[in-house]
Amino acid sequence: MILYVIVAAVTVLLGLVVDNRCKHERNTVSRQQILNRLCLVSVFLLLFSLAACRLNVGNDYAKYVEFMHLINCDAFVPTEFGFNWIVKFLYEISGFENYLLVFAFFAFFTILFFLIAIYRQADSFGFSFFLFMALGYYFQSFNTVRYYLALALAVLAIPYVLRKEWMKFVLLVLLGATLHKSILVVLPLYILASLAWKKWQLALAAVFCSTFFFLQDFYLKVVIFLYPTYEDTEYLEGGTSLVNIARCTAVLLLSLICYQKTIKDNKRNRFYFYCNLGALAMYVCCSFLPIISRIGYYLTITHIFFLPALLAGIENSKLRKLLTAGVIGAAILYFAVFILMKAGNDGLRILPYETFMFHDMVPILSDVN
Repeated sequence: MILYVIVAAVTVLLGLVVDNRCKHERNTVSRQQILNRLCLVSVFLLLFSLAACRLNVGNDYAKYVEFMHLINCDAFVPTEFGFNWIVKFLYEISGFENYLLVFAFFAFFTILFFLIAIYRQADSFGFSFFLFMALGYYFQSFNTVRYYLALALAVLAIPYVLRKEWMKFVLLVLLGATLHKSILVVLPLYILASLAWKKWQLALAAVFCSTFFFLQDFYLKVVIFLYPTYEDTEYLEGGTSLVNIARCTAVLLLSLICYQKTIKDNKRNRFYFYCNLGALAMYVCCSFLPIISRIGYYLTITHIFFLPALLAGIENSKLRKLLTAGVIGAAILYFAVFILMKAGNDGLRILPYETFMFHDMVPILSDVN
């Protein structure tokens, strides 16, 4: 736990030095640009080293090792072909079942893509990176490594939506779908969030959302059709998070305060606004759907950009400082609860931290049998 806190603190401090809005002049490199590069490389190396050196950290680590073994044996696995191809390729060049290299590969690109996305899209790299760490996105990437790489690709795709570069957006999403097909939900969701909704359209959307309360069996059948491996498993139990509902509600209230000045005529912030509104609707209306949080994360990840943009748009300096302190305090509290109360639970199991340098891998199912 202390290791996680230290890594989070050091990387956030380094991130605060980065100025992603400094001007680039032709044929010259400024002092700030050099600092940016040094700090970004340092942040990347710290985060990558922690993720790549872990062993049996994450509730599905052993399951992934089992999947990789079965892929190498040409047996059936319920993972996407892109993941299967990567495992085959890395095992082939290694000459043995080098699952550590596979986890390092996913850690490398997941962290790289998130950092690139934050640097390109954030109003303030330091603030957005702080939220990225405090809200647990990095540490949760120790689980479901396919999903978090797909999530990073989804964040990278947001500018293409805003610029209406639909071909690039679709291609990037399809690339992510070869790793985790849940990313396909952003095709309709991000497009809908990019629209300038009228009040009557929002009313119709609210009516549609109400159908989730009395057509649950129908929607579950749709989910089973899309994800047949979920049938008769614990994944169909559903469930939602009151913390996520509270978080989305708080962001909604703040955005309503800032709507006229910061959101109404700003295409990017309006996109973030509808992402948050859509996530709130999902968490409230679709709790019966399996793993609703995974779908919701594609929308709530925009909070790391939306909150700094909202706070920066508040003209009253005292109110801005007060709300900024409140957001920072809430994020730190969230991180503390996450590390102290959730990180060691079976649903995450990212504590205790273990590394291949000092620990051995537990037997997987194939070894036992």
